Amino acid sequence: MRIAQVIPQSDYTLNIVSEDGRVGWFDVRPYLEFEAFQPLRDLDEFMNIQNGKYYVEWNCGADLSVDSIEAHWVIR
Repeated sequence: MRIAQVIPQSDYTLNIVSEDGRVGWFDVRPYLEFEAFQPLRDLDEFMNIQNGKYYVEWNCGADLSVDSIEAHWVIR
């Protein structure tokens, strides 16, 4: 899977569109307990996400691979 678009939401989920046209959402809230993801509790930090196509990454250094996303996202 490659990520075509990722749109962060104020409820700490990500709306994701894959390059093959699948659309779904991924809940980041369970990850916020981990040290690397704690800066994302600040909503402004969470909303500042970059799409690396095979991963998403935040300025604080937290990232999620497409493998993690694909394993746990909910397709609409």
